[in-house]
Amino acid sequence: MDYNKILSERSKNLQPSGIRKFFDIAAGVPDIISLSVGEPDFKTPYPIRKEAIRILEKGKTNYTGNSGLSPLKAAVSDYFKRTINCNYDPEGEIVITVGGSEAIDISIRALVNYGDEVIIPEPCFVSYSPIVELTGGVAIPAVTRAEDNFKLTPEILKPLITDKTKALILSFPNNPTGAVMRRDELEAVAKLLRGTNIIVLSDEIYSELTYGEPHVSIAQIDGMYERTIVVNGFSKAFAMTGWRLGFVAAPAPITEQILKIHQYAIMCSPTVSQYAAITALGEECLSEVRTMAAEYDNRRKFVLKRLREIGLDCFTPEGAFYVFPCIKSSKMSSKEFCTRLIHEKSVAVVPGDAFGESGEGFVRISYAYSMKHLTTALARIEEFLKRE
Repeated sequence: MDYNKILSERSKNLQPSGIRKFFDIAAGVPDIISLSVGEPDFKTPYPIRKEAIRILEKGKTNYTGNSGLSPLKAAVSDYFKRTINCNYDPEGEIVITVGGSEAIDISIRALVNYGDEVIIPEPCFVSYSPIVELTGGVAIPAVTRAEDNFKLTPEILKPLITDKTKALILSFPNNPTGAVMRRDELEAVAKLLRGTNIIVLSDEIYSELTYGEPHVSIAQIDGMYERTIVVNGFSKAFAMTGWRLGFVAAPAPITEQILKIHQYAIMCSPTVSQYAAITALGEECLSEVRTMAAEYDNRRKFVLKRLREIGLDCFTPEGAFYVFPCIKSSKMSSKEFCTRLIHEKSVAVVPGDAFGESGEGFVRISYAYSMKHLTTALARIEEFLKRE
């Protein structure tokens, strides 16, 4: 059988994730220290785990409604009111998803027709462009620059808008750079979008992890609520990666379409995870989130200090748990740098071009790891560079 003739051309043309590629390489190296995956090293807060155990013992393991448990949707709605001052109807404008990843996927599928253009600021999370391409859409990179603190500016965005532009994806705090956009910067972007039919998909999975001013959503900006889909979830800030739970909020005409895709693809999100997430959004657990964020901030400062001592120039991230140092001084490509670092010093980081071509010359380092691991890994990176 000739599988090459059978398989979808779109799936065959997709490139494997650059993150997973280096994670898999690292898995075969003894004594590896991996700073390559954005997964918190904290345990899920105990009250959340305790509630999950209680729900299991009560046998609440059946399907929920397609859009999620009503008490959880109500808790998410309240969370949005408190954090970004947006009012979403829990029964018509919120869908509980299998992680933020599913929320991104079904939102894009609900929007994009064949040939539609989706503007994606780069460097960016690896999933955006492939999902757009799988729908038949066209991913348009908007290259952000270190000199602009990796933020999307009107000067970058305006020339990319055409009559085919369907959506703009915003991801701030950003993976991989850690960049954050403030209210005035979002307002400048919103000014270009008001009066158009362009929808913003705002991926706010790191919204609880900002180091300075609180997170601002573009949905808060005047005239943007009705043209914004907000994606968030529990994986990062709540240390719940394996629970696979996220949520999406948007005006009802949009969530109606998102829900249909979710119904056919998923049915509903994990029941036990949904019950536990109600507890996660309570004040006790949100207090633990703030404690974890403070520890990430300590790690952020330490990693930045060490990178600069080593001689690597690095933009100061203001959110998420990544740094994105420039490695051009090493005279190596991003892939060569990361490959040699794995094999010569047993340290895994991710090449910047995994996040778009504009990431070449940089690497992503996650500081969602213990200080012990960070200290050892950075000492090895220093040794690696001194040998060059």
